[in-house]
Amino acid sequence: TETTIEKNNDIIKVQAERDAKQGYIYKEDSLEQIEFENDFQFVVTKDQQKAIDDVKQDMESSRPLDRLICGDVGFGKTEVAMRAAFKAVDNSKQVVYLAPTTVLTRQHYYTFKERFEKYGIRVELLNRFVPASKQKIVLDGLKKGYVDIVIGTHRVLSSDLVFKNL
Repeated sequence: TETTIEKNNDIIKVQAERDAKQGYIYKEDSLEQIEFENDFQFVVTKDQQKAIDDVKQDMESSRPLDRLICGDVGFGKTEVAMRAAFKAVDNSKQVVYLAPTTVLTRQHYYTFKERFEKYGIRVELLNRFVPASKQKIVLDGLKKGYVDIVIGTHRVLSSDLVFKNL
């Protein structure tokens, strides 16, 4: 039908616009990145390693990163995300990590904080349970570049978040 053709044309147009955009080209892994990855206390699976390699290849290319990582609970998606986040911060970028529930944001916050803290990377949490006074400090830190990674619920999509270098 005509509406299907119009929708397909719209999808093709959007994809063509995305393909034409230039992305930020990240540097190859630093020694600190390698050290961070060696801190992982588990053996990386074959699928995890492929996802990690693919994400890094995307980050080091001139195309904008556009990849979805899927897997069951406990299959290492967070580790893939942490390695990408480290690479971003190692390249002077800030990171937003969005999770669907406050419970999951807290879990990720503590996991990230434990892994990133020894590298001087500041990780903060934003969700409805973070007091307004603390949220204000986090927002100010994001704007000034003091906060490297913010983990949160839909709160991180609010218009009052301003980043120094996302």
